[in-house]
Formats: sequence, structure tokens, C-alpha cells
Amino acid sequence: MEASKKRKVARIRNSYAESQYHSEEAASRKRKALVRRLTAFAVLAALLIYFTVTSIYSRAEALEKKKAEKQKLEQRLASLERERDILNEEIIKLNDDDYIAKLARKEYFLSDKGEIIFTIPEDNKKKEK
Repeated sequence: MEASKKRKVARIRNSYAESQYHSEEAASRKRKALVRRLTAFAVLAALLIYFTVTSIYSRAEALEKKKAEKQKLEQRLASLERERDILNEEIIKLNDDDYIAKLARKEYFLSDKGEIIFTIPEDNKKKEK
């Protein structure tokens, strides 16, 4: 509506009025260019911030997964080290002839000369206690 009002008014055609008109148009073009540059900069800044935040978030998730996996593997390592120590002790014991003889008597019901083996069921021991 304002544009139609401006058209009804005749412009003054002198050099000062023309120079003012051109300077207003130049200022208007500069403002539009400034707004476009600022908008483009804001869009680029927003994209940069978005990609940075998503990258940080995804890396934080990956780091948490790796920490959980590391903790699980450390627990497994500790259990395997305990098992290794037990097996090393068993190896040392198996090099002893007395231990092998005792193990053979217990597990395979072997006896020395003159020994008699009696087996007592486990259930009876529990009932007596």
C-alpha cells in the first residue's frame, strides 16, 4: 500500500534529489548485502555447532562403551589370572608323588597293600550333622 502512495507523488528532478535517491538506494543495497552475509554466517555457524556437538556426543558414547568393555575385560583377566595360579599350584602338586598317590586313592579308589577302602555316601554325612 505504501508503494502505491509513493508512486502517486512525483519526484523532484534536480541533482541533489537524484544524488539523495542514489545514496538511499546504495545504502539499501548495502543493508541487504549485510543482512545476507550475516544470515549466511549464522547458518554456517549453526551447521558447524551442530556437527561439533553431534561429533562430541557420538565420541562420548563410544568412549563409554569402550570403558564398559575395558572393565569387563579386566574382570575376565583377573578371573583368568586366578585360574592360572590355581592351575600352576595344581601342576606343582602333581609333581609330588605323595599327592598323586593320595589323589589316586581318593578319586580312583586305589589302595596300598593291606589297605581296605570304605566309601561312605555323602547324603548320610549331611543327615548326621
